[in-house]
Amino acid sequence: MSVVGIDLGFLNCYIAVARSGGIETIANEYSDRCTPACISLGSRTRAIGNAAKSQIVTNVRNTLHGFKKLHGRSFDDPIVQTERIRLPYELQKMPNGSAGVKVRYLEEERPFAIEQVTGMLLAKLKETSENALKKPVADCVISIPSFFTDAERRSVMAAAQVAGLNCLRLMNETTAVALAYGIYKQDLPPLDEKPRNVVFIDMGHSAYQVSVCAFNKGKLKVLATTFDPYLGGRNFDEALVDYFCDEFKTKYKINVKENSRALLRLYQECEKLKKLMSANASDLPLNIECFMNDLDVSSKMNRAQFEQLCVSLFARVEPPLKAVMEQANLQREDVSSIEIVGGATRIPAVKEQITKFFLKDISTTLNADEAVARGCALQCAILSPAFKVREFSITDTVPYSITLRWKTSFEDGTGECEVFCKNHPAPFSKVITFHKKEPFELEAFYTNLHEVPYPDARIGNFTIQNVFPQSDGDSSKVKVKVRINIHGIFSVASASVIEKQNIEGDHSDASMETETSFKDESKDDVDKMQVDQEDGHQKCHAEHTPEEEIDHTGTKTKGKMIMQDKLEKERNDAKNAVEEYVYDFRDKLGTVYEKFITQEDLNKLSAVLGDTENWLYEEGEDQPKQIYVDKLQELKKYGQPIQMRYVEHEERPKALTDLGRKIQLVMKVIEAYRNKDERYDHLDPAEMEKVEKYISEAMNWLNSKMNAQNKLSLTQDPVVKVSEIVAKSKELDNFCNPIIYKPKPKVEIAEDNAKGNSEHNGQMDGQSGTETKSDTTKDSSQHTKSSGEMEVD
Repeated sequence: MSVVGIDLGFLNCYIAVARSGGIETIANEYSDRCTPACISLGSRTRAIGNAAKSQIVTNVRNTLHGFKKLHGRSFDDPIVQTERIRLPYELQKMPNGSAGVKVRYLEEERPFAIEQVTGMLLAKLKETSENALKKPVADCVISIPSFFTDAERRSVMAAAQVAGLNCLRLMNETTAVALAYGIYKQDLPPLDEKPRNVVFIDMGHSAYQVSVCAFNKGKLKVLATTFDPYLGGRNFDEALVDYFCDEFKTKYKINVKENSRALLRLYQECEKLKKLMSANASDLPLNIECFMNDLDVSSKMNRAQFEQLCVSLFARVEPPLKAVMEQANLQREDVSSIEIVGGATRIPAVKEQITKFFLKDISTTLNADEAVARGCALQCAILSPAFKVREFSITDTVPYSITLRWKTSFEDGTGECEVFCKNHPAPFSKVITFHKKEPFELEAFYTNLHEVPYPDARIGNFTIQNVFPQSDGDSSKVKVKVRINIHGIFSVASASVIEKQNIEGDHSDASMETETSFKDESKDDVDKMQVDQEDGHQKCHAEHTPEEEIDHTGTKTKGKMIMQDKLEKERNDAKNAVEEYVYDFRDKLGTVYEKFITQEDLNKLSAVLGDTENWLYEEGEDQPKQIYVDKLQELKKYGQPIQMRYVEHEERPKALTDLGRKIQLVMKVIEAYRNKDERYDHLDPAEMEKVEKYISEAMNWLNSKMNAQNKLSLTQDPVVKVSEIVAKSKELDNFCNPIIYKPKPKVEIAEDNAKGNSEHNGQMDGQSGTETKSDTTKDSSQHTKSSGEMEVD
């Protein structure tokens, strides 16, 4: 069983796997452990990851990137509209109102849901994992930002289904980092002592997250999480891009933002410049050749200028730090250490802001890029029965408070109850008791919409059916179980009606009892929850995208795409094989094959190779696979005879030497036999006569072939092939070896001689014999005893 953790980033993705030796971050086919979150769709095939990133500038309108923030959002969402301005490809409103993309694929315009796009990326990461592990991959843990809402989490789960992955857990990124940090620590305080508090700060390409975690031996508890979903490395890139756009407008009279290709190139160069400024405070150049309108542009910047340019961005670093400490009720001195991860935390000014707030040095013990993936792989190993992992409990938090609303018989018509407060432990289940006479509906929503980076507070509507009055006409007692599951997704898990016993008392509609139950969230528990949901007749809000529909259409489309990719790969491979044969053979004609072809044939073959090369780049540029296969076979008809002469010439000396050596060995045995050598005096004369005759014929065959071959030039086909010489050698072994290496028969020693020898050798032989007998008997008895024990067992 595979154990895989996936860091599904905005800009890049990382994959970590659990092996017997520990956790390992694996590399893709480019030997790169970082796979860009990028998909390029072409007229015939798709490119995903590194291959797609190289096409961002050349295939602008059909190369998808930066789509992580579109999950679970409607097309009219303000965040989607903001991202739409940044993205060079076209967004489209899907039939269910959600945001999708529109690209040209296989020579036609096609819409794709975001779940399908992320599904393609996850399928590529799955393929990379399978290539590394050499076995199928299904179970995994996928990272998501801690601020993702219910709709966004469900959308990522749907994408995992499209990719054919069984996501055991959607894990908050900072929680994954905390697990990667804590599980290997041997010096954590015992459970009965004060925990060690550690702050984890993750600033990636598009978001900034902070969490405070309390560690005890074998235990991790997230105390609080804060974030700025709109602050990350790309904001610093944008500041640089805006600065240089203004400079180039004045300096070169060009408007970069009107040219999407030029803008993308500038973004790439600004990202490189930002990284260089993190390591170097001096002036650094920015040079781009043929940037726009055949102009070469250049400029420069240093770290001080950059920090002045981004002063408003750096000011946003402190508020989440202050908020997380307040929510966790901690002081600075309560914090043991501060761990930073994410690419943007490498910016010196960001580090300075963090150090200034906590008044202590920050720690960089974790791998800033790979810590999230490693934490996800550890969580997958914990959840998987295939791995034995040190016991380590993980308690996460609910990022936003959640309230339930229902209709009542009072004047205001509704009742409300906050079931989960902000930073409530998760996974968690609660049981709420209602007194109802008929089916009723529960509406779940986020209590404080201003805290949620999502325009719609609603989570979903849940209908509780099969509710009837009691036999005496009173309201039935309905227990409804609500939960935040292991993925951080809210649901009404189940509902049950309690028959009324003989209990006196006045129960009104508004009365409600809440029972809180702590429950370990595991795979079995998740399965039970799904069954309970069906029993409870869960009905999600109409604006939610049904996961089943996404899975059905997504998987069907993915299957077609994979088949198309396979066919296109085979076609390209066939074309590349022709091209490779042309270049390789032409090169060898001037070197190793030069002596094995006549000048006339060389001229003809060179012309054929030249014509084929021209054909490949003209009418042969885009042909079916079979055309290339036939073209290669046609070339091989010319080339194989030359190749055969070369190979035969190279391998023939060794084959002849081996056969000659074997003939010489047999002739030596024949000579020794003739000289009455006692080693061979047991051999049958008639059989030895046959050997002599065979060796004489073999010698004649070898000499005649060698003489005939020596008369030929290298441009002629050989008289005898290496395969024939090897066959003759094997034939010699099979005929001669059983005769000449026939073992001598064993001589039986008479009893008198044995006795005499025994007396001559003294008691040692006798003891030896006795011991041997004794040992044999002993072994026999042990064997019998052992067999008996096995039978009893």
